[in-house]
Amino acid sequence: MCWGIFPPGRKNELFTSFKVMANLVRGHAAAYHAIHRIQPHARAGMAHQYRGILPARAWFPLDSALAGMLSRLFNDFFPFAAQTGILRFPGWRTRIKAAKNTQDFFGLNYYTREYVAFHPFHLLGKRRYDPNAELSHTGFIANEPKGFYEALKWANGYGLPIIVTENGVEDPDDDFRARYLAQHIHQMWRAVNFNWPIQGYYHWSLVDNFEWDRGWTQLYGLWELDRETQARRKRPSADFYAEICKTNTLSSEMVARYAPKIFADMFPNE
Repeated sequence: MCWGIFPPGRKNELFTSFKVMANLVRGHAAAYHAIHRIQPHARAGMAHQYRGILPARAWFPLDSALAGMLSRLFNDFFPFAAQTGILRFPGWRTRIKAAKNTQDFFGLNYYTREYVAFHPFHLLGKRRYDPNAELSHTGFIANEPKGFYEALKWANGYGLPIIVTENGVEDPDDDFRARYLAQHIHQMWRAVNFNWPIQGYYHWSLVDNFEWDRGWTQLYGLWELDRETQARRKRPSADFYAEICKTNTLSSEMVARYAPKIFADMFPNE
């Protein structure tokens, strides 16, 4: 109800959006407690979609203020509520006691980051990607691996074990995916070196999926899906990911073989 992308397609209804979000927090809290009543030792949490939001013009105070507000709404609202039981909106807050401490791990989804510019006639500003960033097949995702590191740093601030529940890119030709994967795994390695408690990583996705409002126009799968026959065909990046998982490493030899375009940048001394 902010952007109007999904049904019912209503835009710029911030306070209605707040009510919806508050009810989602209540639903999460109810589910969390129900799970623990049945299975006290289960680990329950949610997957947080983190989107880096930066000011388009760092020197312009209104861009910085807008980026900060949108980041708090989009990124911080749910995890803060699940940690404290407090829902914070601009100019309004409320408490849902049952929501306090209702995460046993921090699920993190990360794909990209964007830049926002204040505009007097657009409530949520004008959004764009870095013009120098490599874009995915449809232009939906900009390759911003350093934003993944920032997302992990942000998640670490909540003091919970971190599981990367989604990270990937749409790429029907499987040309971009290996570079995206290598650069993002590298940033996760950086985070691990700070002893941040990253306990798992799930690539999105195993097989091409029907993607929300974009249907079959965006293909994220390590395996290609023939929609008519349901046959699967392995893309080359699946072998790359399999090697990373089997060896628990990202070696220079792997990058040279699967993502040679970025080898010199990732391993400048080899």
